[in-house]
Amino acid sequence: MNKKILIMIRLSLVAAMYVVLTIFNPFSYDAIQFRISEILVFLCFYRKDYSIGLILGCFISNLFSPMMLYDITFGTFATILAVVCIMFSKNIYIASIFPVIFNGIIVAFELFLAFKQPFLISMGSVALGEAVVMVVGVIVFKLLEKNKGFMKMIDANQNYKQLVNDEL
Repeated sequence: MNKKILIMIRLSLVAAMYVVLTIFNPFSYDAIQFRISEILVFLCFYRKDYSIGLILGCFISNLFSPMMLYDITFGTFATILAVVCIMFSKNIYIASIFPVIFNGIIVAFELFLAFKQPFLISMGSVALGEAVVMVVGVIVFKLLEKNKGFMKMIDANQNYKQLVNDEL
């Protein structure tokens, strides 16, 4: 099969997984957020082009938000900033900080604009929820890193070869 088609299929599947994991989770929107779908942002740590599927998935998910226009704009922007920083990170632990910071600040601002929720309280609650999801994500991906079949399936082409060479 054509390599471009395979890439499009892979990115479409990531976008679809992000959407499903977001819209069927009752804690994906509002002041307390535990978007399990955010774990997928770590795919960008291993392969940059996953960012396209993640940004698209976030955008589509935000169409279902009770704050649709705000979430489409601010939530998607926070995801763009986070995945770009993750793409260029060399350490998964450092990479996990970016979604916490960007979502904490930007989504708190969004909640302030949409619902007049106190900015600092919203920033704390959103950042805390994101931090919990990122800790789980780091644990999951550190375990998956050891599975060469999984790394081959996601076609990891960065930050992984270094790990393989370190093990030899």
